[in-house]
Amino acid sequence: MKYTPRTIALLCELHHPAEKPDPRPVQEIHNATFQKGQPPWSSFAITPTGPVLSNPVTRPGANSVVRFLPDRIQFREELGVWTHETFADQVLFIAEQMHRIRGTTLFTGQQVTVRTLVNPKTFKDAREFLKAGMFQFDEQVDDFAREPQLYGLRLVFPPTPDEQQAFSLRVESYNHDTRSLFLEIQGTFGPCLPQQGLESIRDNILATYAFLVSRGLRFVSRFDVGQEA
Repeated sequence: MKYTPRTIALLCELHHPAEKPDPRPVQEIHNATFQKGQPPWSSFAITPTGPVLSNPVTRPGANSVVRFLPDRIQFREELGVWTHETFADQVLFIAEQMHRIRGTTLFTGQQVTVRTLVNPKTFKDAREFLKAGMFQFDEQVDDFAREPQLYGLRLVFPPTPDEQQAFSLRVESYNHDTRSLFLEIQGTFGPCLPQQGLESIRDNILATYAFLVSRGLRFVSRFDVGQEA
């Protein structure tokens, strides 16, 4: 069964050895992208925690920001227009520039989070899909003497000899839209040495998204059967 995922958040953290935030390399990156005519982030600011690149947003809850913190670079694209490929390209770009300009020689780890929404095909309410379709609950929830407003589960996949990254998957109903099913995948990856190339940073983002839409949605589809609810 095919779904049309609607990505609502793309997050990434690149961890590195702690160092005092320096706004000069970030400003140099910002100026260089402006000279090329299409900067991925239009604003540069210096905050108490470190320099920040950002785009203005008008939608409530939206974010388009990169924070250069003492021990990590934090990327947040929420309720925006970027695809996961564009996001991956921009994360790689920043990593390459920080290695070139500041001399970052080690990223100690990477964490990638993707959040998306899909609509079950055979249930009009995602809560009912989880309750009756996936969990096959009936009278069991009567023990609580009230109906849950949110159903969900979390699955954690540790590293294996063949797949050394770890994944954590959440599947939940979505309070902002009862028809929508909320899925979040979080991938955790090991160190990256810039001297050996940084392409793995981009690849890790693509791999996290692929885990969600291939394995995660295939898992969901196994329960999306039965009569219309």
